[in-house]
This record gives sequence, C-alpha cells and structure tokens, in this order.
Amino acid sequence: MKYTVSTEIALPRETVVQLLTDPAHLPKWLRGLVLHEPLNGKHGQPGTKSRVVMQMGKQKIEGTETITRWEPADLHEIPEGSVVHFDREIISKGTWSAVRERLTEAGPETTLWESESEYRFSSVMMRLVGLLMPGAFRKQSEQHMQDFKRFAEQGKDVREETD
Repeated sequence: MKYTVSTEIALPRETVVQLLTDPAHLPKWLRGLVLHEPLNGKHGQPGTKSRVVMQMGKQKIEGTETITRWEPADLHEIPEGSVVHFDREIISKGTWSAVRERLTEAGPETTLWESESEYRFSSVMMRLVGLLMPGAFRKQSEQHMQDFKRFAEQGKDVREETD
C-alpha cells in the first residue's frame, strides 16, 4: 500500500526543517508518541536506529526506525532551490514501512511538505487491517502533518489538547 500526503506551512523551509528534525520537538506534534530513543548513531544520520513506541488508543505499538536518507547532511544554510530529503524505514510486529519526506520552498515564507508512505504487511492480522482499513493509515499521516503544521505555525502542543 502506498500513498502521498502534503501540506503547505507558512514558514521558511529552513525553519520548518529545524522544527521537524529536532527530536526534542517530536512529542509536541507527534500524537501518541511515548518514546523515541536512539539505539545507535546520532539522530539524523543515515544508518541511525531508534526505538519508537506509539500509543494508538488502547494499543501500544513498538518498532525500530532506521534513517535511510538525510540530505543535505547539514541542514543549516540549505542551498536555495534544493529539496530536503528525510527518509526512514520503520519495522514493527507484522509491518514494514518506508516514509520519504520532501521539503521544498513553495515561496519565500512558505514550505511544501510532501510525505510518501509505503506499507508491507507480514502478519495475517496486519494484512487484514491493511485490506479492511487502508484509509486509517492515510488519515493518521494527515493528522500528524496537521499537528506539525499547528505546532510550527501557532506553537500548539498536542499534549495540551483536551478531548
């Protein structure tokens, strides 16, 4: 299963990249994040593996994230007109996924964030979920993107929301 979601953020690309790639900000916009800890390497370097734990309703999902691409390597003073790539592979019980993020300048103060996701399921249960509820994966990606947009543009923290 593959899909792409995107949004425009009313901030310069370099600002968006700094907010998006700083692990200290993850809990502020990544709804359901319980833990994101490096197992080896340094955050943002290709090959770095991290343990990730997410809470989805009553279910806790644990997986390993591996950074597969991070370009340019230095995210300060990004050359004008270049595309920032941040790709990762996530493996959890019954699921393999790859997420490819692209950040481009949509204007002098606007960034286009495109996120392409691909999922493969190895367990019968996850194959069934993927077959019966493919829209749930896309909806979750869109939710994370909108949560980041609110955090970046307005300083809203998902942990401070009330239901």
